[in-house]
Amino acid sequence: MNRLRRKFLKAAAAGGVAYAFGRTAGTVYAQMTGTGGFADYKALVCLFMFGGNDSWNMVVPSSTAEYNAYSRSRGGGTTSSLAVDRTSLLPITLPGQVAGDLSYGFHPSMIGARDLFAQGKLAVMANIGPLIRPTTKTQYQTAGTTGHALPPQLFSHNDQQDQWHSLRGRATMKSGWAGRVADVLNAQAGNQGLSVNVSLAGQTFFQASEIAKPYVMGANGPTQFAAFPTSGVGPLRRQSFESVLTATMGSSSSSMYERAYASVQQRAVQFADRITLAIANGYSFNALPNTGTLSSLQQQLRTVAKIISVRQNLGLSRQIFFVSTGGFDQHDDLVRDQPGLLSNISSSVKMFYDSIREIGMDNNVTLFTHSDFGRTLTSNGDGSDHAWGGVQMVVGGAVRGGRFYGAYPLLENGGLSDVGGGRIIPSISADQYAATLASWFGVGDTDLVKVAPSINNFAARNLGFMV
Repeated sequence: MNRLRRKFLKAAAAGGVAYAFGRTAGTVYAQMTGTGGFADYKALVCLFMFGGNDSWNMVVPSSTAEYNAYSRSRGGGTTSSLAVDRTSLLPITLPGQVAGDLSYGFHPSMIGARDLFAQGKLAVMANIGPLIRPTTKTQYQTAGTTGHALPPQLFSHNDQQDQWHSLRGRATMKSGWAGRVADVLNAQAGNQGLSVNVSLAGQTFFQASEIAKPYVMGANGPTQFAAFPTSGVGPLRRQSFESVLTATMGSSSSSMYERAYASVQQRAVQFADRITLAIANGYSFNALPNTGTLSSLQQQLRTVAKIISVRQNLGLSRQIFFVSTGGFDQHDDLVRDQPGLLSNISSSVKMFYDSIREIGMDNNVTLFTHSDFGRTLTSNGDGSDHAWGGVQMVVGGAVRGGRFYGAYPLLENGGLSDVGGGRIIPSISADQYAATLASWFGVGDTDLVKVAPSINNFAARNLGFMV
């Protein structure tokens, strides 16, 4: 390869190259033309709350004895109290609830989530987290001598993010569970017009795979090749670059690696153009408008909704999107800052659901939340510390909403679920959560163990929250 050609190839910025590289030219072409094998369309949207959401304040017990235990555990009546005032909670009604039953409410900033719950479109995972097998307090305390399997490095940000992303337990894995879903379904969806896995929040372990590589874009769409602005010398530079690629692919003196690399680069440029144009021509949503101020999370979700709106133009049948927001590592200023964070989650999820409903796809799209871990019941003076189990949400038209899944624990320091410092053992596992979503998405029962490796350790392989 001559010096000029090498310079051009090195100059190309990586808009979508991570997705395209590693595929044969035929595969990339097939994905651009769209030949998915499913007759319908389904999408999963993972909303990751980085930092570890203090979710015991997101959904709070409001019946007298349970609220009093929660309030005591959270320092109620002291200057370091983390407890949400009982009178401010947004009450919810559970199926079959009568006077005297346990009652709950959403955080007062989560009006949108409360409304979706009331409409039966939002389900609460009452106490969920990474588990290798069901675990009691005694099993946790004696694991060092009995060998009871626990997820490694509990309470560590990076390790527990990886557990949610990969469900790896104590094994070593290079793929995330969304990546493995895409691999399992590669025969049906591997040749569609865009990768099954699309991240709008950077590369993530969640979507890493052996076969079906993810596509990474920005909050508003594909990142354009930095070397090719649309003005000035940009168009001529792009023309010259593509000429070099064409010459490389057609030259008998080019090695097979040079020709393959040039082919991938050429299709990556074209791919970014095609997706950008499709998004620009996507539906203009009332709930997530193109004008006005949106949070970063809302911008990501608007782009997801726009891609879904042009699914037929791109030949799409199955997609898993990753979006995220941060700021949840609240060792300090929890009482001050949590309302704004939860308000953003609640309003963003509601706006997204309403947008998908505008195009009649609410039964085909399911949003679900992840976070590093739950947090301690106890206050550290101005916030809470890293813990284990917590509350997650699932939203969509195919969700059996308006109810809890899993056992909401008694939020009492030193209680049966507390392994110390107000750290609650999960009652349902991230594997069960993922397996239920994957089943709805189209993964067969025999393949669920590929997606969720510990699923056979649990009596319920499907939690039942999807229609």
